[in-house]
Amino acid sequence: MVRMKTILLMRHAKAEPGVPGQKDFDRPLAERGDEDALRMGRALAKMGEVPDAIVSSPAARAKQTAEAAARAMKFGGAMLLERALYDAPGEAWLAALKALPASADSALVVAHSPGIDEAAALLAGTEPGAFDVPTGALIAFTAAIEQWRDLESGAASLRWFLRPKLVERL
Repeated sequence: MVRMKTILLMRHAKAEPGVPGQKDFDRPLAERGDEDALRMGRALAKMGEVPDAIVSSPAARAKQTAEAAARAMKFGGAMLLERALYDAPGEAWLAALKALPASADSALVVAHSPGIDEAAALLAGTEPGAFDVPTGALIAFTAAIEQWRDLESGAASLRWFLRPKLVERL
């Protein structure tokens, strides 16, 4: 019997606007972004969706989003920072998932747009532009694969799509 892998994609939460002389990579979360990341982490915990692995872009806003969500869901594992997820296309998101150990049955990937939109479309096997993911949002997919390395485009089924503003009202 083939096991199911759970894929959680999250766009970093709301960031501060860039200031002159600041690198985009270094932009931190805004106060609302920190609140949204905590909110989404609590939602994952309440839904019983705490992942086995977290992979994040090392850019400040993505890393802070992943760390806040991890704290809120009481994630006990180590978070992997993957430089290839910064300013990356959807294929890089899939590559990050494919590199995970088979022992992880679920994974959360936190990074940037438009990569998340592209990754979601690739996983679902839909055309580019099918997803428009706002800051802080989470998308869940399942894939009937034993090994992460077997993940292919179109191999996943969409389970749910949550935005921070919706979770705020739950």
